[in-house]
Amino acid sequence: MLLAVISDSHLSIPDDRFERVYARHLAGADALLHCGDMVSAELYHALCRHPHFIAVRGNCDHFLLDHDLPPTRSVELPLPTGRTVRIGMAHGWGERPTVWRRVAELFPGFDLICYGHTHRRDWAEHDGARLLNPGSLAEGSLALIDVADDGGLTCRFIDVSDEQ
Repeated sequence: MLLAVISDSHLSIPDDRFERVYARHLAGADALLHCGDMVSAELYHALCRHPHFIAVRGNCDHFLLDHDLPPTRSVELPLPTGRTVRIGMAHGWGERPTVWRRVAELFPGFDLICYGHTHRRDWAEHDGARLLNPGSLAEGSLALIDVADDGGLTCRFIDVSDEQ
């Protein structure tokens, strides 16, 4: 299973660069996760075309979706083996160096915890969970997570700052 994880896109409209990134890296993923700060309903609607789009609200999402998107989300994705991967999602808040800790505390016992807010890539382990911050899509970063049938997780950060 392939998960595409993005955050902090900060786009008022889905521009040509976004469309290229979507077609090349996001459309083919089994699930597309956005960790907040989309900034516009237009971008949200563009991302909704993905059949398995999952999102949380960020601190800059002050538009109609502010009422529709939850600040946190728990997701269970089934694997072919019958096992599930438990994913916790939140944008994050507070002082940037400790955002990961506050988000991790929300999801004890989860396999993968995805967050944003800091605009900095992070792939770490904490209490048996993998923590992922894909970085800021606005600044050219996203992450692809390969989920093995046994639940193993492998992260690849993708630099899309020069996407043509």
